[in-house]
Amino acid sequence: MKLYYIGILKNEDKPAFELCSEKELSSYSRFTKANYSEFMTVFAKTVAERTKPGQRQDVEEQSSTFHAYGRSEGIAGIIISDNDYPALVAHQLLSKVVDEFLAKYPRAKWATSDVQLPFPELKEYIIKYQDPAQADSILKIQKELDETKIVLHKTIESVLERGEKIDTLVAKSDGLSAQSKMFYTQAKKQNSCCVLM
Repeated sequence: MKLYYIGILKNEDKPAFELCSEKELSSYSRFTKANYSEFMTVFAKTVAERTKPGQRQDVEEQSSTFHAYGRSEGIAGIIISDNDYPALVAHQLLSKVVDEFLAKYPRAKWATSDVQLPFPELKEYIIKYQDPAQADSILKIQKELDETKIVLHKTIESVLERGEKIDTLVAKSDGLSAQSKMFYTQAKKQNSCCVLM
C-alpha cells in the first residue's frame, strides 16, 4: 500500500490549476521520476475537472487509484495511491487536507490568481499515511484484533492438544490398571496352588 500524490486543485475553470501538491517518487528511478511526476499532475487535473462539488469518487487507472473529493468552494482534493490502499483512509485524509487548506487559505487568497501556495503539511501527511493502519484508528484496532485472534487460536489449539495428551495418559493408565489387576489375579491363582500347610 502506497501513496504517491496528494494535491489541492482549483477546478472551477478548465484547465484545473494545481494550488499545492506533494509527491512520493522514491520508488521510481531517477530517469523516470520526471515522467511520473508529470503523469500524476496531468491526471490529477483531469480527475479534478471531472469531479463535481460535493462529490467523492475513485478512479482506477492501471495500477493506480485516484481518490477525489470536490468542494463547493471551487477546489478538489486528489490522492493517487496504488490499488491496495484503503479508499476509506484516503477519503478521510482528503477531508482533513481540504479542510486544513481552506482554513489556512480562504477562497479570496487563491480564487483570482493561479499561484501555487505553500502547504508543508502535505509532506507530513504523505509520510504519515504511507501506512494506513497507523494513520487510521479503526484499521489499527482491526489489526490488533486480528493479532489477538491469532494468539487466542494458538492458545486454544495448545489447550486442545494438552487435553488430547491427558486423554491419552488416562487411557494408558486405565490400560495399566487393567493389566495390573490381571497380573494380580493370575499371581493369586499361581500362589494358591502352592500354599503350604
